[in-house]
Amino acid sequence: MTGFFITFEGGEGSGKTTQIARLAASLRARGLKVTTTREPGGTPGADALRHVILSGAAKALGPDMEAILFAAARADHVDTVIRPALEGGQIVLCDRFHDSTRVYQGLGGSETALIEVLEAATIGELYPDVTILLDIDAETGLARAAERRGTAVADRFEGEDITLHADRRRAFLSIAAAEPERFIVVDATRSADEIAREIRFIVEDRLESRRLETAGRGTAASVAAGPSPL
Repeated sequence: MTGFFITFEGGEGSGKTTQIARLAASLRARGLKVTTTREPGGTPGADALRHVILSGAAKALGPDMEAILFAAARADHVDTVIRPALEGGQIVLCDRFHDSTRVYQGLGGSETALIEVLEAATIGELYPDVTILLDIDAETGLARAAERRGTAVADRFEGEDITLHADRRRAFLSIAAAEPERFIVVDATRSADEIAREIRFIVEDRLESRRLETAGRGTAASVAAGPSPL
């Protein structure tokens, strides 16, 4: 697969949507092909499940059923949007992915074994090349989320207790500590401009590392093949 897969994670109000838009614009200005998407959602079917989940209609069915709905949306999303874009050599920027399921449904009561089975079934080996965790304390994040939505009603997750939001932050940081090669933790309490600059530098560095790695494999293959016949 020739593309590059970047996911953005973080609590409510961490600024993922803003930073994805800024990064996409920066990469496109360099002539790179970029697909931006989100979870739950990204396809008509997944967007329909998004409405069911975020409205709170699925909450009464229990955490396991909610995790299964997320998995169904992700399977459609991966097959319809993410995998084709990566196979076409694009950079994919996704607002939430499997780490959010680990955190939100994991803390919500779903068994780890179920989450692991659903993860394997929906994404297989399609893990992000880089995950950017926009880290912000729960109180600040929720205040930002409330300002953003104005008079609209808080969704299924935004409306939950601040203690649970703080637990989610710790869970994200725990996953990041366990997978330091994939995760980059970014302080999301700063200005949007400062955050965007840091993310741009991070991504440019990772893309250059991928380019050099690919070039190195090509050189090694040429040496192994030996000289071309005259």
